[in-house]
Amino acid sequence: MNTEAKSEASAAELEALDNGFMGHPKPLRSLFFTEMWERFSYYSIRPLLVLFMVATVGSGGFGFDEVTASAIYGIFAGSLYLAAVPGGWLADNWLGQERALWWGSIIIALGHLCIALSAMFGMTLFFVGLICIVLGSGLFKTCISVMVGALYPRGDVRRDGGFTLFYMGINIGALLAALIVGIFKEKGMWHAGFGVGGLGMLVSLLVYRFAAQKNLTRYAQAKGITAEWEHANDRYKNVGRWVAGFVALLVALVLLVSSGMVSFNPQLVAEYMTYIIAAVVILYFAIMFISPRLDKTDKLRLLICFILIIGSTLFWSSFEQQPTSFNLFADRYTDLNVLGFEIPSIWFQSLNPLFILILAPIVSIIWVKLANRGLEPSSMAKFALGMLLAAAGFTLMIFASKSILGSDGGLASPLWLVGSLLLLTLGELALSPVGLSSMTKLAPRGMQGQMMGLFFASIAMGNLVAAFFGGHVSADKIEGLPTLFTTMTIFLVVTAVILLVLAKPINNMLKKSEQADQVS
Repeated sequence: MNTEAKSEASAAELEALDNGFMGHPKPLRSLFFTEMWERFSYYSIRPLLVLFMVATVGSGGFGFDEVTASAIYGIFAGSLYLAAVPGGWLADNWLGQERALWWGSIIIALGHLCIALSAMFGMTLFFVGLICIVLGSGLFKTCISVMVGALYPRGDVRRDGGFTLFYMGINIGALLAALIVGIFKEKGMWHAGFGVGGLGMLVSLLVYRFAAQKNLTRYAQAKGITAEWEHANDRYKNVGRWVAGFVALLVALVLLVSSGMVSFNPQLVAEYMTYIIAAVVILYFAIMFISPRLDKTDKLRLLICFILIIGSTLFWSSFEQQPTSFNLFADRYTDLNVLGFEIPSIWFQSLNPLFILILAPIVSIIWVKLANRGLEPSSMAKFALGMLLAAAGFTLMIFASKSILGSDGGLASPLWLVGSLLLLTLGELALSPVGLSSMTKLAPRGMQGQMMGLFFASIAMGNLVAAFFGGHVSADKIEGLPTLFTTMTIFLVVTAVILLVLAKPINNMLKKSEQADQVS
């Protein structure tokens, strides 16, 4: 009787653990909130950075020009995505996912603390804080996604739904962040706004330490599975020494730059970073295309990945105008008086996550219904659609900038930005999930991780390219805004047309290659 009662209790506990969060494994809830608060911390500082750096010294900022501030932001955001590649490698081969996430969280929290304290201790500490956030995010970014994936065994149909919930957490964090820090920005309380991000990261750290870790351990024990996230392979030796050497080199570089012994030109660094990343991506694909170990089908798959990565770079170079040119446009040239209420300019940054929360389920349902009828567009067609929607968003910004030039010092209606951000969000929903899915689906066997790393590299390049464009929103360059937005629109439309032209023949070639492989 006791054994039966115990068995029933353990079965009930297992059921609660396996379906304890909206039909998903219970640990997903604590991972959801860990990620939500980490993203809250990031999106708290993201819209503040450029505005803070261009604000005059008298109003608490650094007094940088727009081009320099945008270049620094581009380096920061680009490095953040690039750091995910070595960060994921260190988690796999040295720390294990759990320890990597824990230390990543601590380093991010230290970064926010440095930025908040830079009001008292100077500019160098501000940039040290940005470096810490980049390094910590490199460890954090891949690990938490791996942990979410590890909750679902192969073939579990709930996996995509679980990641959709997880993605919703990211956007809730982003939405709350923009709404809260916008108030501090309007009052000129820059470092209080940065401090809010630090508090968010502290909450994330506590949720992970006292809820997520415990739930993950209980889940692994109840399911009788090996907790993949606790262990790393021991394939490589002396990794710790290499990491210590890199950190020592980074500290030395910071000291040399801060003392003035080494000059630092943000525009030049951003430019060379773009060239280096582009060269590495092209060289990688060139080597793979001539590699004898890949067959024709694999090389065709790689070609499609390469084309999509180029498209992704161009899309993100337009999409990531939000924290740079769009942010400056909202702050300087938009009528912020809505129904007698002066809204903070940063609140426009909350529209993207708000639109995603509303539209993501609808877009997902549309793709499923089209797939059931055999009408779902190919990956390339979806990419092209995303770029055309982004182009439509920039077309609105052309009219918005022309409305300022034609009004003798007047301000643009906020509806221009709302409409543009809506179209950009629809473009993101058509392209971003498809890009991630395509990299895992098209990558040759054993190369999925590399393709994901290259896709992140395309986002990094997009951020850096966006920095070049984003610094041109200032009073002395306002006449050039229609040309700037027109250039972005033409780039997007031309690339979309090329993708649409290539979509059908490449899909046909891929099908024939797969059929030939099956026959042989």
